[in-house]
Amino acid sequence: MSALSAPHFHDEAAAFAEVERLLWPEGPVCPHCGSLSGKHYDLRKTRVGLRKCSDCRKQFTVKVGTVFECAKIPLNKMLQAVYLLCASKKGCSSHQIHRTLGITYKSAWFLTHRIREALRSGDLYPMGGEGEIVEVDETFIGVKEGATKRRVYAHKHAILSLVERGGTVRSFHVQGVAAAQLVPILRANIAKETAIMTDEAGQYGKLGDHFASHDFTVHSAKEYVRGEVHTNTVEDYYSIFKRGMKGVYQHCAEKHLHRYVAEFDFRYNHRVALGCGDIERTETALKGIVGKRLTYRMSHETQS
Repeated sequence: MSALSAPHFHDEAAAFAEVERLLWPEGPVCPHCGSLSGKHYDLRKTRVGLRKCSDCRKQFTVKVGTVFECAKIPLNKMLQAVYLLCASKKGCSSHQIHRTLGITYKSAWFLTHRIREALRSGDLYPMGGEGEIVEVDETFIGVKEGATKRRVYAHKHAILSLVERGGTVRSFHVQGVAAAQLVPILRANIAKETAIMTDEAGQYGKLGDHFASHDFTVHSAKEYVRGEVHTNTVEDYYSIFKRGMKGVYQHCAEKHLHRYVAEFDFRYNHRVALGCGDIERTETALKGIVGKRLTYRMSHETQS
């Protein structure tokens, strides 16, 4: 039986019940005052999912205080969109969401950005550690607004990715790839006891001063693997990222790029190899909607 045949993907009341199960495992919590009272008034006969706090007397649903707050699309359709984005290895375009769910393209576009906002983790813990290896590399995608083709990749958007072998990835949209721009990011996100693997790019030349060790392969000399020294893991991640960005999304404005990067990071960090299937990945994504908000105007603003 297909996962999309589950009741919460087709019935709004069941969708509210499913999200409540994930976000309120111990019962309804008022998002206005934080009350855990078991005496909240049940107004679901008045409007699906509606409750009233017995302490602050305000009405609420499980969507309040989440990235889905004020959304007019039926919740069951939004859950379908979350599943489609989480289960599609290279992403699912807004046009596909628009056709599949029977909503307008504008609504589908905004909904997918809401979901990507929910997928952003904001992890602050250091990657790697003693005995661990983190591969570091950068890639280039798209064309900067108003840019003309110039030397090498100066006209493209740069993405820096840190991949812990057998673990997770953390990617950043960066304004340049000079050592002064990249090394502070590496030092802030990778434990100093970590072994670093890169290619021969000059900006990585002094990483050995900041980490346990630094080895690199010389791609210009056709050297891609030397024992355990390689960047094949991060290159594998980029192969999926680029196929998705070029084949599914095709065009992405710079102000939205950080959310697309978060989407691909999320799927990689919750992949089958780490014991996370489509259903588990979708549930994890839904748990990430809390405490986040994205309005239509905010979705058009440039990332600060």
